[in-house]
Amino acid sequence: MAGVARYDEIADFYASGWTDTINDPASLRLLDFLEPVAERRVLEIACGHGRISRELARRGAEVVGADISAALIEKAKTAERESPLGIDYLHTDVTPRHSLQDFGPFDAVVCSFGLSDIDDLEGAVATTASALRPGGVFACSILHPCFPGGQGVSGSWPPDAPYHSEGWWRADGELSSLRRQVGANHRTLSTYINTFRRHDLWVSELAEPEPASEWAVKRPVAARHPVFLVMRCVKGGGHA
Repeated sequence: MAGVARYDEIADFYASGWTDTINDPASLRLLDFLEPVAERRVLEIACGHGRISRELARRGAEVVGADISAALIEKAKTAERESPLGIDYLHTDVTPRHSLQDFGPFDAVVCSFGLSDIDDLEGAVATTASALRPGGVFACSILHPCFPGGQGVSGSWPPDAPYHSEGWWRADGELSSLRRQVGANHRTLSTYINTFRRHDLWVSELAEPEPASEWAVKRPVAARHPVFLVMRCVKGGGHA
């Protein structure tokens, strides 16, 4: 249950750094991939303190958010009590197969920069697929698996290892504040796409949004490379 401790210990830092003001290019593209969401049931896995869930609810979706971190889920529930949007938050591990099937079916599942935090990718994707209706959409954003990093910025894989070496590691770049604390699982791009395919989730669109200009100015070398990857998949057996 290492995933619990990683974010429980930094919940205040994380919530203060990622607010409900959603204007970064990767998150905006992620939300675009889910539209239309009004009057649709949407599940967010690795929802954290609920910022994407709340934006989806504001856009008219019926939202369920799930996360393994008790501290972050409590922050999400506190926000819901203070400003109700009708969101149900679940403190749960989404990696056991079909762990959220009883709450579905959902029209869409979303994961915002959370797949690299989940040690059991196969289990999380299996749960995603089982929760979706045929033709439902799965959209996710991640640090680009091919991002090599730059001065002061850690890449997607350890600097002393090759791109094809997968596994969990802890970043050391001085500007990589979150990943220095919680680490990340590096996986190749093919691992992500092939895992989706095994569970009948078929990539329908990809985006590689450029980082915000203020981010790029402070990290000019890193900004020369693909930094973010946003993917939209459709579950087989229907039309999105």
